[in-house]
Amino acid sequence: MTAVRPETTPQPALDTSFPTGFVWGAATASYQVEGAATEDGRTPSIWDTFSHTPGKIRNGDTGDIAADHYHRYRDDVALMKELGLKAYRFSISWPRVQPTGRGPAVERGLDFYRRLTDALLEAGITPVATLYHWDLPQELEDAGGWPHRDTAHRFADYAALAARALGDRVGMWTTLNEPWCSAFLGYGSGVHAPGRTDPAATLRAAHHLNLGHGEAVGALRTVLPSSAQLSITLNLHQVRPLTDSPEDAEAARRIDAVGNRVFTGPLLDGAYPEDLLRDTAHVVDWDELVRAGDLAEISRPLDVLGVNYYAPTVVSLPADGVASTRNDGHGASDHSPWTGSEQVAFHLANDDLTAMNWSIDPNGLHTLLTEMSARHPGLPLMVTENGAAFDDYVSPEGRVEDPQRIAYLHSHLDAVRRAIADGADVRGYFLWSLLDNFEWSYGYSKRFGAVYVDYATQRRIPKASARWYAEVIRNNALPA
Repeated sequence: MTAVRPETTPQPALDTSFPTGFVWGAATASYQVEGAATEDGRTPSIWDTFSHTPGKIRNGDTGDIAADHYHRYRDDVALMKELGLKAYRFSISWPRVQPTGRGPAVERGLDFYRRLTDALLEAGITPVATLYHWDLPQELEDAGGWPHRDTAHRFADYAALAARALGDRVGMWTTLNEPWCSAFLGYGSGVHAPGRTDPAATLRAAHHLNLGHGEAVGALRTVLPSSAQLSITLNLHQVRPLTDSPEDAEAARRIDAVGNRVFTGPLLDGAYPEDLLRDTAHVVDWDELVRAGDLAEISRPLDVLGVNYYAPTVVSLPADGVASTRNDGHGASDHSPWTGSEQVAFHLANDDLTAMNWSIDPNGLHTLLTEMSARHPGLPLMVTENGAAFDDYVSPEGRVEDPQRIAYLHSHLDAVRRAIADGADVRGYFLWSLLDNFEWSYGYSKRFGAVYVDYATQRRIPKASARWYAEVIRNNALPA
């Protein structure tokens, strides 16, 4: 067998500019930055419950305070303006707006997002709202969570509430962020909230997330002006076989099915792929799960597709059928998130790693964007998350130098620029993340931010990479 080796990264071309009107932004998520976990009527989400469960989060960290963005948003918006951001992608906390997941909105919760969007607009920054970045109201999880069909209907109702309150301020809306993580890490491997490990629940959750997205798009189209842009954000896996063997090609097919096409199939093609249905027929009864009209609901047209990328996914199929390694980048668990393909093994693409132990490979982003654009012409793309965690620290002079992150961003932005040159319709790029924050099961041990947060004092320190990114935005081009 011949090993498949990564391509050599091309050197940046002399023309390093981006198209006129390219959207430059940064992103955060509500539970990771807001804090104020019990203020103004907010009730627990599944992440509040999960983070307060002993042994689930590194160092026992929680998002109770996080980066205190709820109280410091004006300072944070001023930082965004200073850095020249053109857009800010934030998520709305469902239990802050609709604490039980049912019934009327809590105006005090909505008022925070009204104030935030007003501050952004005053600063000349476009607000981009994500309705769901994993913080399901705990009461809905207690009623069954995403594996329960009713949760999809509740999500559509919540989407309409948020749109009625903010539709006069926000023109770009994302329904779900990374539904793969919600379904397969939350209900399969259990490394994310709510921490369940039920293979059938993963597929039921995936379908109901798809359905919730479709119903939410319908609700948003009814409430929002016709100029509003609607999207979903997927963490698409750029899957590669470890070798050119038929076995590893089969491993790649399986992971592409359960990692990507479980969403892109119904969302963009109006059907679940037949090979996924075969791979998982022993886990769930798809005929019972997918009801008449579901696929038409799920495949409502989108204005843009959000793409999150951090590292490629390299896979093999061991001869004995038992996976010996699972370097899939999705946390340690005795339970696999890869429902129906648990035997597939995962490998690092190379030894150039971030603090998350993720391989640095910008070619994966170029490939992902060009292939998605070729498969779905006419559907614009946005890179809605891309970034890296490194072991940042404040120098005695009070600075945070992060040359590794600058190199990472430079190479990945060049991959985006090359993809555009190769015909991909990519409209913007959102750096993950604006701020250091609560990094899910890793707590505060991993720093992705362009801005350093001293959690003891909540002091903000823009890192060298933030200043570098500001220059890229100002010039609409990479440095030569």
